Amino acid sequence: MALKHEPTAPYHSAQDALRVLETVAGHADGATDTELARATGLDPDRLTGLLRMLRREGYVEQVADGVHVTGETLRRLGSAHDREHALGERLQLTLDRLRDSVGAAVYLSRYVDGEVRIGPYAAGPGAPAVNEWVDFRSSAHATAIGKSLLTQLDHDGRRDHLSRHKMARLTSRTITSDKLLLSRLAAQPPTVPVLDLQEYAIGTVCAAVPITAGSAVGCLALSLPVEHAHRLRQAAETLNRGAAPVLLSLAI
Repeated sequence: MALKHEPTAPYHSAQDALRVLETVAGHADGATDTELARATGLDPDRLTGLLRMLRREGYVEQVADGVHVTGETLRRLGSAHDREHALGERLQLTLDRLRDSVGAAVYLSRYVDGEVRIGPYAAGPGAPAVNEWVDFRSSAHATAIGKSLLTQLDHDGRRDHLSRHKMARLTSRTITSDKLLLSRLAAQPPTVPVLDLQEYAIGTVCAAVPITAGSAVGCLALSLPVEHAHRLRQAAETLNRGAAPVLLSLAI
């Protein structure tokens, strides 16, 4: 199975942020903006935005004289006895912050060994999670998560998935024609969120954006009660802009 997706904007942001982090960590006494710009080759505006994100996530701190040093988050991860557990906690905190930013439940998902896998998610009283009334693994054709993951596969990969999972009609809006679904997946621009407008469940709308590049296939998604459908596109744009810290948590 081949992949067709290109590196996304959040991926590039996460990669640039890692370069900044490596540079800061390589300076025992910290690094100034000028030193960071020289070492990374990033333009000042780009660097300023990345440093703002890294400070917000606790990866770097700015001391009184304008020098950037490694932050509490990075120090804690470096000294953790159970690094995997510490990274999981960091990722959950990042998802919780993203949930509060978009005002919706947020989900991290991957396509592993030919199946949709839902990873950690962040929900709450004001941001309820989707009721998984049909296994997400068998309903990729009807969910924003599934369709976002399938768009990142090539045509043969998509057909293989659909051949193993019957396209059941879950609501009156569910696409059950593999020809129609494959056509829509092929036409989906990689930078535009994939939407689920009550295709999986009546009363719920969802959006998903790809967050990975290279050999991995993944996405970030959000769900909203249908009465908040008017916020869906704006929330999806906020989700996409906030995806870089999630990728950074996965890459650290």
